[in-house]
Amino acid sequence: MDEYSVVYGDERIGFSVRFIPRLRKRVSIHVLPDGRVQVEAPEGAAISEIKQAVLQRARWVWQQLQAQHERKRHVLPREYVSGETHFYLGRRHMLKIQPAQGSQGNGVRLWRGRLEVTTAKPDAQAVRRLLDAWYRERAGDVFARVMQDLSSRMRLRHAPPLRLLSMRTQWGSCSPKGEVLLNPALVKAPRACIEYVVAHELCHLKEHNHSERFYRLLGTVLTDWAARKAELDDLAELLLNR
Repeated sequence: MDEYSVVYGDERIGFSVRFIPRLRKRVSIHVLPDGRVQVEAPEGAAISEIKQAVLQRARWVWQQLQAQHERKRHVLPREYVSGETHFYLGRRHMLKIQPAQGSQGNGVRLWRGRLEVTTAKPDAQAVRRLLDAWYRERAGDVFARVMQDLSSRMRLRHAPPLRLLSMRTQWGSCSPKGEVLLNPALVKAPRACIEYVVAHELCHLKEHNHSERFYRLLGTVLTDWAARKAELDDLAELLLNR
């Protein structure tokens, strides 16, 4: 993707452009959870037209970026020590690190509202690896159930192949071969938000870009998808914080 920028007041807004064949909507602008601005445009669109479209929505883009900067100010780096809180399915759970005794193995369990990590080596990296593995296992189970539910609702013949992939800037994607990729960190979000991401990717099986038809289809699957997306966007910095 090519990189460009426009000037808005005293600010320079950088953005990348992805050209999509047969895109009906002229230009679609997205502010990603990591603060990058991504523009989708029809193949062959002039850069001058794309920049003009970004300038027309520059105030909205700037407001989204400012809101993200504000959220980041309150997010502290993880230390992976007892007393921290970590998310699972939208709820905060206190972390409890306890040493492994004798032949007791390493492990993680959710017990009475706490995430208990048992390890023979209670340093931050070891705790993080155990938690990542636990989240990944839970994600596989949760996502598969949500995928099956939504596939049935959309009357798909069968749920598409699912693969977990850790991503820094995306919650999910849909490959050209019809495979759905989901970020295991998404399992930290409320189920309603997980359903939004899964529905979004399943809709891409029928509509391969963010056209008006895509959003109409998404609206038939989840009438309140915009509210779910807004909730996920607000939580993104906390959920992706590692």
